[in-house]
Formats: sequence, structure tokens, C-alpha cells
Amino acid sequence: MQSPSMIKHAVKMMAGTLLSRILGLAREILIAAYFGASRSMDAFNVAYTLSNLARQLLAEGALSAAFVPVFSQALTKSREKALTLARGTMTVLLFATSFIVILGVFGASWLVNIMAPGFDAENHALAAGLTRWMFPFLIFISLEALTMGELNSMGSFFIPALSPAFSNLVFIITAPFFAGYFGVYGLALSVLCGGFAHFMTQWLWGFKMKAVLYPTRPDFADPDLRRIMKLFLPYAAGLSLNQVNPVISRMLGSFLQEGSISVLNYSNRILQLPLGLFVIAISQAVLPQLSRASNDGEFIDTLKQAIRFALFVVLPASLGVILISREFVHIVFVRGEFNNWAWAATSSCLALSMLGLPGIACSTVVMRALYALSMPREAFKVTGFSVISTTILSLILIYPMGYNGLALAPGIAFTLSGLLGLYYVRKKLGRSLGIIDRKILAKYIISLLIASLAVFIYKFIWSYEPDSRLYIRALWCLGVIAFCAVSYFAAAVILKFEEWHLLKHAFKHKK
Repeated sequence: MQSPSMIKHAVKMMAGTLLSRILGLAREILIAAYFGASRSMDAFNVAYTLSNLARQLLAEGALSAAFVPVFSQALTKSREKALTLARGTMTVLLFATSFIVILGVFGASWLVNIMAPGFDAENHALAAGLTRWMFPFLIFISLEALTMGELNSMGSFFIPALSPAFSNLVFIITAPFFAGYFGVYGLALSVLCGGFAHFMTQWLWGFKMKAVLYPTRPDFADPDLRRIMKLFLPYAAGLSLNQVNPVISRMLGSFLQEGSISVLNYSNRILQLPLGLFVIAISQAVLPQLSRASNDGEFIDTLKQAIRFALFVVLPASLGVILISREFVHIVFVRGEFNNWAWAATSSCLALSMLGLPGIACSTVVMRALYALSMPREAFKVTGFSVISTTILSLILIYPMGYNGLALAPGIAFTLSGLLGLYYVRKKLGRSLGIIDRKILAKYIISLLIASLAVFIYKFIWSYEPDSRLYIRALWCLGVIAFCAVSYFAAAVILKFEEWHLLKHAFKHKK
């Protein structure tokens, strides 16, 4: 049975990701204190989004989709042949990303025109300049993605999940120094330093695994390399289309009041904490398992347990953040240049975006299933549907809700696209997946109602005081999170959730 193994790997990734996400939040706190929700931060966020597209396109998308299944299968035949394949892939990747960086540097002004057409001349020039400084980040993050795929396929999950912590730590250390000399351009330098640290952490771990990567002459006659390249192009096309989603919010946000893009980004940074901690960890852990499934029954069982486990941990996280969104944003961001308007706007964006987290979780896992089944055409259709849905919903919701509509639209779109992806998986396998039934749905509802009641009781007994000392507010926040979690998991034990038993079995499971 692969499910306990998958859950064990996912928990290891969660443990490694926790520190990196906490440091990532600390990084955003530092940025908010220095620059607040300002025009310069709007420009930086646009530039960072442009240069960071490789993280979604490669680290969490096309490279994993194309490389991990082929590399995992090659490992079962010959370790040396698999490593040769990875090193040849590294060479191809270096050439491809270097070419993209050159295009990005020369086309920075054009890219900013597309992403932020509402910027004035001064903001446009600043965003274009920042884009040129940060575009080499693509090389570091792409190499990191390849190394992570190799290590995950070889059973190493903790260090790859921990490595972003070093990136964030380097950013936190260098940003105050660089920003003091170069202003907002100093943040771009810190991004580059952090990206290099991210890659080097995993690359050095390859020595420990006796699987260090370095560029070698690729053998284009190798059927495995040809298969990776064949799969990569359609996946990259689909996931490139998926990058339209963040572009949509920035593009429409540029027409709203000053600081709108910044508050969307700040709320998204908090969303990234449970997203990276739970969703990305589970999806990264499940892809090698799905790729090695020996039959359709094992594949469906692994997929079903991955989606259920994702919902099991994501639903209480979403609920908790929604119920304390104002308090959480206050303790995290309200200081320095971060004013009351930014507090209220970020809080509402956060609550609305968290509504879509369960749908994002399901959609992300389902996309891994399409990758494992080598279904690039269907993956492209699901991605295209997500983009079209996000665009339509954003245009509909921006008029009555403003930036709040831009925060709500992606979550709804991802939920719908996840359902479409499940339809394609079921059609491919020709069998019912049986992921959620009425009994399981009733258990989720009862557990969440109990957790909600626990939070309301906690807030009634101990109200949040914005003017109290930081450590008091921190204790309040930790207390309400613990109270919500304990109530939810106690209900899960009483209701006999299967995921709870699988979680315990995963740690007892021996290879």
C-alpha cells in the first residue's frame, strides 16, 4: 500500500516547509515595514511576478511533470542511467533558461506593459528596471527545480522542502543592507542572493545522496531524454498559460487605487503559508508514487488518499485563517508604513482568497495525476479552463468588489478546473474514483462546525487587543490556532477519519 508512504513523505515535506514559510512570512513583514503598500512596492511586485514565473512553470509545473515520472521509472532500472539522464537534462535546462533570461532583460518594458498597463511612466520605468535586475533569478530557480525533482524521486523530501528557508534567511539578512544603499532595487539583489542559496542547498545535498548534478553533453538519442523534452513542451505551454492568472490580478489591479496590487500580494503571501506547507508538499510527494503505480487500482487509491488527506489538513487551516484574518494581518504586517487602510484591505483579501484554498489543493493534486498519466493535452485544457474562468470571474467581480473580487476569483476558478481534471482522470481510467461521498462530507462539516465554535468561544473569553504588547498578541494568535486545531483533530478522532489512522500508520510503516 503506497498511501502511508505518500503521507509519510508529505509530512516530511511539511516539516521542512514549515521553517521556510515562517521565514518567508518574516521576509514579507520586513518588506512591509520598509515600504508598506506603496507605488514602489506595486512596481516591485509586478517585477517579481514576472521574474518568478519559473517557480510555477518549472519548480511546481512542467519540469516536475515531465522529469519526475521519467526519472522515477529510470531509477527502477538503473541508478547510473537515471543520473546520466538528469545531468543531460541539466545542460538542456541551462541553455533554455539562459535564452529566456536574455529575452526577458531586453523585453522588460514590453512585459511590464502587458502586466501593468495602468502604470504611469514613472512606475513603468521602475518596474522595467527591477525586472531586468531580477530576471537571472530564473536560472537559479530552474536548476533548483531539477535538483528537487531528482532528490524527491530518490526518496529525499525533507532537505528539498527546507532549502527555501535558506533563501528566505539570506534575503532577510541582506535586504536591510541592500535597501539602505539601493532602495527598492536592493530587494532585487536580495532576491538573486536568495535564489542562489536555494539552489546551492539542494545541489550540495546531492553529494550526500551520491547523486550530484553537473552539466554533461546530452544524448539526444536517449529515448528517456526525448520523452522528457516531448512532454515538457506541451506542459510548459499549458503552465505558461496558467501564469496568466497572476497577470490578470496585477493587470486589473493597476487600474484600481494605489496599493491595490500590494495588498493582494500581502494576502497572497499569507495564503502561501498553508499552500506551501500542505498543498505543495502533498502534491510533490504524490507525483513519484503515482508515476510508479503498478495498476489502475493502486493509482486511484493513491490519488484518492492524496486528495482526502489534502482536504483533511487544508480545511481547518482555511477556516482558522478566515476567522482570525484581521487579527492575523495586524500582528504580521501592521507596523511602520503599513497603515490602517492596508490592514483592512489585506484582511478582506486574505479571508476571500482562503475560501478558495481547498479547491486549489484538489486542483493541484489532480494536475499531478494528469502528469503521471502523461496527459499533456488534458492538462492544457484544464489550465486553459482555469485561466478563462479566472478572467471572466475577475471582470465580473471587480466592479462590485474591487480588489476583493480579484482575491476571490482565482479560488473559484481553481475549484472548477479541479473538477474538470477529475473528469479527465476518470475518463482515462474508465472507473469511478469515489473520492468524496456523503458520509465523508458530513464528517468534514461536523468537524469544521466544532472548530468554528471553539474559535468563537476562545475569542469571547480572550479578545484581541491591537494595542497590547507584541508577545501578548503573539500568544493570543498561537492560542487560537492551537484551540482550533485541537478541536478539529479531536472531532476527527471521535468521527474516525480514515486519514487520521493513515497518518498514524505512516509513522509506524517501515520500508
